[in-house]
Amino acid sequence: MVPGTQAIARAAHLLRLVTAAGTDGVAVVDLARRADLTRPTAHRLLSALRQEGLVDRDEATGRWLPGPELYLMGTVAASRFDVTAVACDIVRSLAVRTEESAFLSVRRGDETVCLVREDGSFPIRSFVLSEGVRFPLGVASAGLAILAFLPPDEVDAYLDRHADLAEQWGAAHAPARLRTRVAHTKARGYAVNPGLIVEGSWGLGAAVFTRTGEPQWALSLTGVEFRFSGERLAELGRTLLAHAHQLSTRIAGR
Repeated sequence: MVPGTQAIARAAHLLRLVTAAGTDGVAVVDLARRADLTRPTAHRLLSALRQEGLVDRDEATGRWLPGPELYLMGTVAASRFDVTAVACDIVRSLAVRTEESAFLSVRRGDETVCLVREDGSFPIRSFVLSEGVRFPLGVASAGLAILAFLPPDEVDAYLDRHADLAEQWGAAHAPARLRTRVAHTKARGYAVNPGLIVEGSWGLGAAVFTRTGEPQWALSLTGVEFRFSGERLAELGRTLLAHAHQLSTRIAGR
Protein backbone atom coordinates (compact mmCIF):
# COMPACT_ATOMS: atom_id res chain seq x y z
CA MET A 1 0.00 0.00 0.00
CA VAL A 2 1.29 3.45 -0.92
CA PRO A 3 2.06 5.47 2.27
CA GLY A 4 -0.85 7.73 3.16
CA THR A 5 -3.32 5.82 0.96
CA GLN A 6 -5.50 4.76 3.89
CA ALA A 7 -5.85 8.33 5.15
CA ILE A 8 -6.75 9.56 1.68
CA ALA A 9 -9.35 6.81 1.27
CA ARG A 10 -10.88 7.62 4.65
CA ALA A 11 -10.99 11.34 3.88
CA ALA A 12 -12.57 10.67 0.47
CA HIS A 13 -15.20 8.44 2.10
CA LEU A 14 -16.07 11.20 4.57
CA LEU A 15 -16.24 13.72 1.75
CA ARG A 16 -18.73 11.54 -0.13
CA LEU A 17 -20.84 11.13 3.00
CA VAL A 18 -20.91 14.89 3.57
CA THR A 19 -21.91 15.65 -0.01
CA ALA A 20 -24.60 12.94 0.09
CA ALA A 21 -26.20 14.74 3.04
CA GLY A 22 -26.52 17.89 0.93
CA THR A 23 -27.51 21.22 2.44
CA ASP A 24 -28.95 19.65 5.60
CA GLY A 25 -25.48 18.73 6.81
CA VAL A 26 -24.56 15.77 8.98
CA ALA A 27 -23.23 15.37 12.52
CA VAL A 28 -19.73 14.07 13.14
CA VAL A 29 -21.06 11.15 15.22
CA ASP A 30 -23.13 9.97 12.24
CA LEU A 31 -20.21 10.42 9.86
CA ALA A 32 -17.93 8.41 12.15
CA ARG A 33 -20.47 5.58 12.37
CA ARG A 34 -21.12 5.43 8.64
CA ALA A 35 -17.40 5.54 7.82
CA ASP A 36 -16.53 3.00 10.55
CA LEU A 37 -14.14 5.44 12.22
CA THR A 38 -13.68 6.62 15.77
CA ARG A 39 -15.15 10.05 16.42
CA PRO A 40 -11.71 11.67 17.05
CA THR A 41 -10.36 10.24 13.78
CA ALA A 42 -13.40 11.46 11.84
CA HIS A 43 -13.13 14.91 13.41
CA ARG A 44 -9.42 15.14 12.64
CA LEU A 45 -9.95 14.25 8.98
CA LEU A 46 -12.91 16.61 8.67
CA SER A 47 -10.86 19.45 10.17
CA ALA A 48 -8.12 18.84 7.59
CA LEU A 49 -10.70 18.85 4.77
CA ARG A 50 -12.15 22.08 6.18
CA GLN A 51 -8.76 23.78 6.06
CA GLU A 52 -8.66 22.99 2.35
CA GLY A 53 -12.18 24.33 1.81
CA LEU A 54 -13.59 20.93 0.85
CA VAL A 55 -16.07 20.81 3.75
CA ASP A 56 -17.53 23.42 6.03
CA ARG A 57 -19.04 23.36 9.52
CA ASP A 58 -22.18 25.12 10.69
CA GLU A 59 -21.08 26.66 13.98
CA ALA A 60 -24.66 26.88 15.25
CA THR A 61 -25.55 23.21 14.72
CA GLY A 62 -22.12 21.58 14.49
CA ARG A 63 -23.19 19.79 11.31
CA TRP A 64 -20.77 19.30 8.42
CA LEU A 65 -21.57 20.59 4.93
CA PRO A 66 -19.96 20.62 1.46
CA GLY A 67 -17.30 23.33 1.17
CA PRO A 68 -16.75 26.07 -1.43
CA GLU A 69 -13.78 24.35 -3.09
CA LEU A 70 -16.10 21.52 -4.15
CA TYR A 71 -18.11 24.01 -6.21
CA LEU A 72 -15.01 25.25 -7.99
CA MET A 73 -13.72 21.74 -8.64
CA GLY A 74 -17.12 20.60 -9.80
CA THR A 75 -17.41 23.46 -12.26
CA VAL A 76 -14.17 22.42 -13.92
CA ALA A 77 -14.99 18.69 -13.91
CA ALA A 78 -18.50 19.26 -15.26
CA SER A 79 -17.23 20.10 -18.72
CA ARG A 80 -15.86 16.55 -18.99
CA PHE A 81 -18.30 14.40 -17.04
CA ASP A 82 -21.62 16.22 -16.73
CA VAL A 83 -24.41 15.23 -19.10
CA THR A 84 -27.17 17.13 -17.31
CA ALA A 85 -27.17 19.88 -19.92
CA VAL A 86 -28.17 17.39 -22.61
CA ALA A 87 -30.41 15.34 -20.31
CA CYS A 88 -32.59 17.86 -18.46
CA ASP A 89 -35.26 18.17 -21.14
CA ILE A 90 -35.48 14.38 -21.43
CA VAL A 91 -35.88 13.98 -17.66
CA ARG A 92 -38.54 16.70 -17.73
CA SER A 93 -40.35 15.00 -20.62
CA LEU A 94 -40.32 11.71 -18.68
CA ALA A 95 -41.90 13.40 -15.66
CA VAL A 96 -44.55 15.11 -17.80
CA ARG A 97 -45.43 11.96 -19.76
CA THR A 98 -45.72 9.71 -16.71
CA GLU A 99 -46.81 12.28 -14.06
CA GLU A 100 -44.28 10.59 -11.71
CA SER A 101 -40.97 11.86 -10.29
CA ALA A 102 -38.15 11.32 -12.83
CA PHE A 103 -34.41 11.20 -12.22
CA LEU A 104 -31.02 11.01 -13.87
CA SER A 105 -28.30 9.16 -11.96
CA VAL A 106 -24.65 8.49 -12.79
CA ARG A 107 -22.44 5.56 -11.88
CA ARG A 108 -19.52 6.42 -9.62
CA GLY A 109 -17.55 3.30 -8.81
CA ASP A 110 -19.82 0.89 -6.92
CA GLU A 111 -22.56 3.49 -6.39
CA THR A 112 -25.05 5.62 -8.26
CA VAL A 113 -25.44 9.33 -7.53
CA CYS A 114 -28.60 11.23 -8.39
CA LEU A 115 -27.86 14.27 -10.57
CA VAL A 116 -31.31 15.54 -11.59
CA ARG A 117 -34.80 15.27 -10.10
CA GLU A 118 -37.95 16.43 -11.88
CA ASP A 119 -41.31 16.01 -10.13
CA GLY A 120 -44.37 14.98 -12.07
CA SER A 121 -47.87 16.35 -11.61
CA PHE A 122 -49.25 13.50 -9.49
CA PRO A 123 -49.61 14.98 -5.98
CA ILE A 124 -48.41 11.94 -3.98
CA ARG A 125 -44.65 11.62 -4.37
CA SER A 126 -41.78 9.49 -3.15
CA PHE A 127 -38.81 11.28 -1.60
CA VAL A 128 -36.42 8.32 -1.50
CA LEU A 129 -34.24 9.96 -4.16
CA SER A 130 -33.03 13.52 -4.70
CA GLU A 131 -29.94 15.29 -6.04
CA GLY A 132 -26.74 14.05 -4.39
CA VAL A 133 -28.23 10.89 -2.86
CA ARG A 134 -26.10 7.77 -3.34
CA PHE A 135 -27.04 4.11 -3.37
CA PRO A 136 -24.94 1.00 -3.94
CA LEU A 137 -25.42 -0.61 -7.34
CA GLY A 138 -28.32 -3.05 -7.25
CA VAL A 139 -30.24 -1.29 -4.48
CA ALA A 140 -32.24 1.50 -6.12
CA SER A 141 -33.74 0.87 -9.57
CA ALA A 142 -31.15 3.08 -11.31
CA GLY A 143 -28.27 1.09 -9.84
CA LEU A 144 -29.96 -2.22 -10.61
CA ALA A 145 -30.42 -1.19 -14.24
CA ILE A 146 -26.73 -0.29 -14.52
CA LEU A 147 -25.57 -3.45 -12.74
CA ALA A 148 -27.67 -5.66 -15.00
CA PHE A 149 -25.93 -4.42 -18.15
CA LEU A 150 -22.36 -4.69 -16.90
CA PRO A 151 -20.28 -7.62 -18.21
CA PRO A 152 -20.94 -10.82 -16.20
CA ASP A 153 -17.44 -10.86 -14.69
CA GLU A 154 -17.92 -7.31 -13.39
CA VAL A 155 -21.26 -8.32 -11.85
CA ASP A 156 -19.57 -11.28 -10.15
CA ALA A 157 -16.75 -9.09 -8.83
CA TYR A 158 -19.22 -6.51 -7.52
CA LEU A 159 -21.27 -9.11 -5.66
CA ASP A 160 -18.09 -10.59 -4.19
CA ARG A 161 -17.07 -7.15 -2.92
CA HIS A 162 -20.50 -6.44 -1.46
CA ALA A 163 -21.72 -9.75 -0.04
CA ASP A 164 -23.01 -7.80 2.99
CA LEU A 165 -25.63 -5.74 1.12
CA ALA A 166 -28.44 -7.77 2.72
CA GLU A 167 -27.31 -6.69 6.19
CA GLN A 168 -28.03 -3.05 5.45
CA TRP A 169 -30.68 -3.18 2.74
CA GLY A 170 -32.66 -6.33 3.53
CA ALA A 171 -32.84 -9.97 2.46
CA ALA A 172 -33.86 -9.08 -1.11
CA HIS A 173 -30.29 -7.89 -1.63
CA ALA A 174 -28.62 -11.18 -0.73
CA PRO A 175 -26.35 -12.28 -3.62
CA ALA A 176 -28.58 -15.07 -4.96
CA ARG A 177 -31.73 -12.93 -4.93
CA LEU A 178 -29.90 -9.96 -6.40
CA ARG A 179 -28.63 -12.17 -9.24
CA THR A 180 -32.24 -13.14 -9.97
CA ARG A 181 -33.28 -9.49 -10.08
CA VAL A 182 -30.33 -8.72 -12.38
CA ALA A 183 -31.44 -11.50 -14.76
CA HIS A 184 -35.05 -10.27 -14.76
CA THR A 185 -33.88 -6.72 -15.41
CA LYS A 186 -31.77 -7.77 -18.37
CA ALA A 187 -34.63 -9.82 -19.84
CA ARG A 188 -37.19 -7.04 -19.31
CA GLY A 189 -34.90 -4.19 -20.33
CA TYR A 190 -35.62 -2.10 -17.24
CA ALA A 191 -35.35 -2.59 -13.47
CA VAL A 192 -38.24 -2.75 -11.02
CA ASN A 193 -37.83 -1.93 -7.32
CA PRO A 194 -41.06 -3.09 -5.61
CA GLY A 195 -40.79 -1.03 -2.43
CA LEU A 196 -37.52 -2.60 -1.25
CA ILE A 197 -36.02 0.65 0.10
CA VAL A 198 -39.18 2.24 1.51
CA GLU A 199 -42.33 0.15 1.74
CA GLY A 200 -44.95 1.32 -0.74
CA SER A 201 -42.48 3.39 -2.78
CA TRP A 202 -41.78 1.74 -6.14
CA GLY A 203 -39.14 2.55 -8.72
CA LEU A 204 -38.29 1.76 -12.33
CA GLY A 205 -34.84 2.26 -13.86
CA ALA A 206 -33.35 2.04 -17.35
CA ALA A 207 -29.67 2.17 -18.21
CA VAL A 208 -28.22 4.93 -20.39
CA PHE A 209 -25.12 3.98 -22.36
CA THR A 210 -21.89 5.61 -23.48
CA ARG A 211 -20.85 5.69 -27.13
CA THR A 212 -18.98 2.43 -26.54
CA GLY A 213 -21.96 0.67 -24.96
CA GLU A 214 -21.11 0.98 -21.25
CA PRO A 215 -24.02 1.59 -18.80
CA GLN A 216 -22.78 4.81 -17.20
CA TRP A 217 -26.07 6.55 -16.32
CA ALA A 218 -29.70 5.64 -15.66
CA LEU A 219 -33.09 7.27 -15.94
CA SER A 220 -35.57 6.27 -13.26
CA LEU A 221 -39.09 6.86 -11.99
CA THR A 222 -40.45 6.64 -8.47
CA GLY A 223 -43.96 6.73 -7.12
CA VAL A 224 -46.50 5.09 -4.86
CA GLU A 225 -47.27 1.39 -5.30
CA PHE A 226 -50.79 1.59 -6.72
CA ARG A 227 -49.45 3.73 -9.60
CA PHE A 228 -46.95 1.01 -10.57
CA SER A 229 -49.17 -2.02 -11.02
CA GLY A 230 -50.70 -4.04 -13.84
CA GLU A 231 -50.70 -2.68 -17.37
CA ARG A 232 -49.57 0.75 -16.20
CA LEU A 233 -46.26 -0.75 -15.02
CA ALA A 234 -45.58 -2.05 -18.53
CA GLU A 235 -46.59 1.29 -20.02
CA LEU A 236 -44.25 3.15 -17.66
CA GLY A 237 -41.48 0.72 -18.60
CA ARG A 238 -41.94 1.34 -22.32
CA THR A 239 -41.93 5.10 -21.82
CA LEU A 240 -38.84 4.91 -19.63
CA LEU A 241 -36.95 2.77 -22.16
CA ALA A 242 -37.84 5.14 -25.00
CA HIS A 243 -36.46 8.11 -23.07
CA ALA A 244 -33.33 6.20 -22.04
CA HIS A 245 -32.69 5.26 -25.68
CA GLN A 246 -33.17 8.89 -26.71
CA LEU A 247 -30.62 10.03 -24.14
CA SER A 248 -28.12 7.30 -25.08
CA THR A 249 -28.40 8.37 -28.73
CA ARG A 250 -27.92 12.01 -27.81
CA ILE A 251 -24.84 11.25 -25.68
CA ALA A 252 -23.32 9.11 -28.46
CA GLY A 253 -23.71 12.02 -30.86
CA ARG A 254 -21.98 14.60 -28.69
